[in-house]
Amino acid sequence: MRSKKAIKNILSLLIQQLVTIVCGLILPLVIIKTYGSSVNGLLSSITQFLAYITLIDAGIGQVIKSVLYKPIAHKNKDEIEKILKATQKFFNIIAYIFIIYIIVLCFIYPKLVNTEFEKNYTISLIIIISVSTFFEYFIGMVYKIYLQAEQKTYIIANLQIIVTILNTVISIILIKVGANIQIVKIISALIFIARPIFQNIYVRKKYNIKLNKNIEKYDIKQKWDGLAQHTASVIHNNTDIVILTMFTNTIEVSIYTVYLFVIKGIKNIVQSFSNGIDAAFGDMYANEEYDRLNQNFGMYEDVYFTIITLLFTCTLILILPFIQVYTKGINDANYYRPIFSYLIVLSEYIWAIRLPYSSVCMSAGRFKETKKGAWIEAIINIVISIILVKKLGIIGVAIGTVIAMLFRTTEFIKYTSKNILNRKEYIVYKKIAIIFVQTLMILLIINPILRGKQFVSYIMWGKYAIISVIISMIIIFSSNMVIYKQTVKELVSKIKNKKKSKIL
Repeated sequence: MRSKKAIKNILSLLIQQLVTIVCGLILPLVIIKTYGSSVNGLLSSITQFLAYITLIDAGIGQVIKSVLYKPIAHKNKDEIEKILKATQKFFNIIAYIFIIYIIVLCFIYPKLVNTEFEKNYTISLIIIISVSTFFEYFIGMVYKIYLQAEQKTYIIANLQIIVTILNTVISIILIKVGANIQIVKIISALIFIARPIFQNIYVRKKYNIKLNKNIEKYDIKQKWDGLAQHTASVIHNNTDIVILTMFTNTIEVSIYTVYLFVIKGIKNIVQSFSNGIDAAFGDMYANEEYDRLNQNFGMYEDVYFTIITLLFTCTLILILPFIQVYTKGINDANYYRPIFSYLIVLSEYIWAIRLPYSSVCMSAGRFKETKKGAWIEAIINIVISIILVKKLGIIGVAIGTVIAMLFRTTEFIKYTSKNILNRKEYIVYKKIAIIFVQTLMILLIINPILRGKQFVSYIMWGKYAIISVIISMIIIFSSNMVIYKQTVKELVSKIKNKKKSKIL
């Protein structure tokens, strides 16, 4: 049962991310060509400032999921309703805080951003975009978390696929008929409100969850630890654009976000493998199936490292040629930034390496024990980025991110190995060394093939992308068949014996 749910989750999330990547590449390009790089940069900057609201999703969300696994496993509906009711009350408190934050942002942000836009123009966009974000996180967050804990993330993903496609199509139509950006964003907000509404309807009908009745008070342990940890994480993840907004201009922000969106697409594909399976690991931990957890985590780790090596190595090679084609004809900014591209891909490569360990930590409810590292990561990123941005600009903030990512990844590997999986750290570092060698080999082979070429079309880019992927797959898969021979044997054996339900 766990395997079937995990596979459905992973497939749905992968399709969702592919749709998000395609739609997310199309829509910003239309915005840049119609309204200019400055407008795109302004929208991206505002979205990042408002993204601090997402600390509720992954901060409290992870804590709630970790305490829901056990009552769900034992089908204890009363306990589930107590937890969800307490969660709802906690979200209401946070909601008031963020309403105040949005009001304050309307006063402060126009003074921070170095832009040619009028104050009222900027404020109107803040309010419009905040409405969309507000409803996304407060109409259906409780039920979203419940579905994730129930290992039914695919429901959320499928709804998101529909609204993403709908939003892209309608937004492009509005832009083409000459609508201003405020109208486009208002309609976009209304479309995205639909997902949490339908999500709520599904959960109420399917599980008969009732939160409006009198329910005994429930204390969510570690809620403030989870919130504190993810607050630090959100600060870290949004540091670069905030600092670029304050110390450079909206064109530099636009350049950053174009690269970031490509990386974010790859990052979200990678995260699909984690989000699709972390509930299964949480279920094992809640049921004290520690041997099975260790066995399956090791197998997952080997497969996962194979996937991220392929994805991020190809991204390192292909991102600059893609940016050349993607920004062809855009003359109001220089989007060709080689050093920055390598650094930003490297930072997310490091993030991807740590994801299995951070996921299993959160699934085990280890929020208090790991929150200090989250704050240190955020501080490292902020301090180094501010110091370097004045001299190195966009490259400086990328360096700050890389160094901060290295620190936090090392911390997660150390804590998880010692306190959850009970194994030596060198096992992980040996696998990371393999990733490094494989990436280096592929770069040495493919870079000379691409050197000096000017990419002028998606067909040309696609041709070399196929060549790069094939060479990378040959090197990675052939070497991993030998290195992870035991994992391959176990997977083949399970498939042959039709024991897929016991993989997890």
